[in-house]
Amino acid sequence: MRLTIPVAKVLSALLAEPGAPRYGLDLMRLTGLPSGTLYPVLHRLQAAGWLAADWEDVDPVAAGRPARRYYRLTGEGIRSARPALAELRALVPAEPAGPDPVWAPAW
Repeated sequence: MRLTIPVAKVLSALLAEPGAPRYGLDLMRLTGLPSGTLYPVLHRLQAAGWLAADWEDVDPVAAGRPARRYYRLTGEGIRSARPALAELRALVPAEPAGPDPVWAPAW
């Protein structure tokens, strides 16, 4: 699995509560990703076996909304995502504490 920034955001959101099912709008809010970016990522993760997806068993009329498709990490997804994200974090330099002296106001 190629770990792009959108993939890393989705995996981080799902790993925050690995057993909790999440639906698309929920993941869009957590990651800040638009639907046109989120859903292709979800499909790629599902094709890789890292993600399972199931439709909610709800009557749309009674619920007053369409049924939701819930996503959750598989065991393989959890085992693979954690080290992949850790490796990515190790590659990203830490931001210095406080304001950058070059850009700090001179007053």
